[in-house]
Amino acid sequence: MVGDVITVVTALPCDNPYKSARLVRNSEQSILMTTNLGDIHAFLAVARARGFREAARLTGSSASRLSEAVRRLEDQLGVRLLNRTTRSVAPTEAGARLLERLEPALKEVDAALDVANGFRDKAAGTLKLNVPVSAARLVLPRIVPAFLAAYPDIRLEVIAEDSFVDVLAAGCDAGIRYDERLEQDMIAIPIGPREQRFAAAAAPHYLRERGTPEHPHDLMQHDCLRGQFASGSMPAWEFERRGEVIKIEPTGPLLVRIGAATDLAVDAAVSGCGVIYLFEDWLRPYIQRGELQPVLEPWWPRFSGPFLYYPGRRHLPAPLRVFVDFVKALPPWQVQCAQAGHIGRVTG
Repeated sequence: MVGDVITVVTALPCDNPYKSARLVRNSEQSILMTTNLGDIHAFLAVARARGFREAARLTGSSASRLSEAVRRLEDQLGVRLLNRTTRSVAPTEAGARLLERLEPALKEVDAALDVANGFRDKAAGTLKLNVPVSAARLVLPRIVPAFLAAYPDIRLEVIAEDSFVDVLAAGCDAGIRYDERLEQDMIAIPIGPREQRFAAAAAPHYLRERGTPEHPHDLMQHDCLRGQFASGSMPAWEFERRGEVIKIEPTGPLLVRIGAATDLAVDAAVSGCGVIYLFEDWLRPYIQRGELQPVLEPWWPRFSGPFLYYPGRRHLPAPLRVFVDFVKALPPWQVQCAQAGHIGRVTG
């Protein structure tokens, strides 16, 4: 952002600053004032998050700093913008009207700065991505080193989590998601393998002791290592063969948070604790080393690969623009796929 101060023309109500006020369009009341743009962004963040702590978490600031900025803006405008209680924060009528008018105006400011940013001779700055843990592990390692080598003035921040978040509200420039989780009004381009599979596997000594499942329903008699999202939901294990789709909810001795503790489940499977169901790419190294053995391979379901998605603005920040171009220029993704009992090469 160029500078810390922006000149704003606004209409001030005549109400007491500690009463709810109404913003009116009255040229006689309009004054020219110098307002700190950071204070405006602080107000927007708190109003959107409906709380100082949540806004601080999303912006990387502190609740006290945001509170001071909002109070400074209220003092300068002479009107209360937020009603605060110990439990909640909500815009006053004046705050709601200001929020309504500011959001499109600041989008225009961002667009104008993006245009200026696009004229820079070389890309520099920060690019912040929100991605699932699976993408951080299976997709980005094949992209990030070469990208950073090509653009040494770009600092890449990667936030890996499997909760469903609004990447823009979280302060990120773009995200990686699978098609069923893509947000509307976003541009999406393929990144990584265009086809993936879920795989089931278990340690050889576990299968010798408990037997090898021949049908997905046989897993109901086995110890299965399950995953759970932060929301508490547990995705079913889905299998498909010749158009027949089977979903099961097996039980077992271990339940882990998907993403954050997935490696614990893999280690438990290698140790013989039960059957694991995970991305084939994640399990492949263990299968190749003989630490895990494929289970129900003819039933492994295929699904489309992930997408890089970002706001459909006409002018992108330079770091995001060059990253998008870099991803588009990558050769077809080469993935390994276990077929007919051996590891082969296929183009994703």
